[in-house]
This record gives sequence, C-alpha cells and structure tokens, in this order.
Amino acid sequence: MDVSFGPDEQILWPTSVLAGVAMCAAVYDLTRQVSSRCYKGYDGLNEMHKVEWNNRGFSTFHALAAAAVSFYLLVLSDLFTESARSAIVDRKSWLSDAMFGVSLGYFLTDLAMILWYFPHLGGKEYLLHHGLSMYSISLSLLSGKGHIYILMVLFTEATTPFVNLRWYLDLAGRKGSKLYLYNGVALLVGWLVARVILFVYFFAHVYIHFDQVRSAFPLGFYSMLTVPPVLSLMNLLWFCKICKGAVKTLCKAKQSASVKMD
Repeated sequence: MDVSFGPDEQILWPTSVLAGVAMCAAVYDLTRQVSSRCYKGYDGLNEMHKVEWNNRGFSTFHALAAAAVSFYLLVLSDLFTESARSAIVDRKSWLSDAMFGVSLGYFLTDLAMILWYFPHLGGKEYLLHHGLSMYSISLSLLSGKGHIYILMVLFTEATTPFVNLRWYLDLAGRKGSKLYLYNGVALLVGWLVARVILFVYFFAHVYIHFDQVRSAFPLGFYSMLTVPPVLSLMNLLWFCKICKGAVKTLCKAKQSASVKMD
C-alpha cells in the first residue's frame, strides 16, 4: 500500500483528527451547559446519565456533519460522476480527507469514553462497530482509495440523531408523547433507507466496479469483501430490534387511543 503523505497531508490529516477530538470536547461541554439551563430535569439525572446525555450530544453533531459532507460529495458534487475518466475508487478530495480525519477523531473520543465507562455507554457491539469504522476510514485515508465507499458508510450516520432523540425522550419520560411516536417512525424509515437499502446499493456498486475494486492493494481489496458485510449484518440486526420496538409503540398508541374513545 502506497501512502501519500505529502506536505498537504502532513498538515490536513493531523489537524482534522485533532479537530474531531476538539469538536467532541466542545460539544460535550456545550450540551452540558445548554441542557442544565434549558431542561429542568437535567440536574436531577445521575452522573452516568449526564455523561451519556452529553456524549450523545457530540454524537449527534458528528452524525449531522458526516451525513451532510457525504451527501454533498456523493450527490451534489461531480467528484464521483461516472463520466469522469479516472477510476472511481481512486478519486478523493481535500474535503473527504478532512471529513475522514474528523470522523477518526470522533470515533477515537467516543471509543475512549465507551471503554472508560464500559459497558454503560455501549456493549461489545459498539466496540466492534467503532473498531471496524476506524480501521476502514484509516485504510482509505492513508491509501487514498475507496473514498466513495467510506462516504456511503458515513452517510448512514444520518440515522444517529433519531436514535439519540429516542433515548432523550425515553429518559425524560416522554415515551407516550406524539414526538416519540413520530421520531420512531422517522427512525424506522431512515434506518431502512440509510442502513439497509443504501447497503444494497453499496454492494451493487462494488459489483459493477469490481475490476476497479480488485485493482486496489490486496489489504484494501480483502477489507472491502469482509468489513462491509459485517457492518451490514449489524445494521440488519439493529433494524429488527427497531421494527420490534416500533410495533410495540404502535400497539400501545392504539390501545391508549381506544381507551380514550371508550
């Protein structure tokens, strides 16, 4: 694997990783301050709930940033248009490099907190998810290969705000609210589109451009054949849990509605 660590990368890569760590710290503290002033129930939470509350603050911020940048590069820009002459797996930009660095900083920070408070902020599946994510992003960043596929995976972070809002509402005792119901529907649809259907497109794209994917360095090629299926399987398992939760929520909503009518 050839690593392109030129003058620009020597500045951009470390700076973006540090920016990701700094972003997490800043949003963590901002979430704490805003929540303490704007939500009366925050000060009544125990310390572990406060830590997770703030942690989900920077998780949401990163998810929105990653999804926005990924959408721009994949859909709005012409970086990955089929009409371009260069191989699609070789295309990259300073913005994709920067986003990968910021995401590495985020995953490192979040992983450190998960390990420090283990298992309160997440179990073994989170360790696996974050480990595979950091491995894939690092490999793509260092090699300059497969940026399009990493961006597709980063776009799946678009579902994270719905997951976090569900947790916030649950902790705040708002499981019976309409917002909780609407957010659950949005989470179900969003997960189906961003983490199930998108992965179908992902694998179809890899199949269509398999000659280009195969031409990459061996570690990158075999990683492409192993890591995405694992992440896809995890997404499917989580999707099944979301579906079960959605069914329970809808059943409770119908029961409460029928009770009111009676």
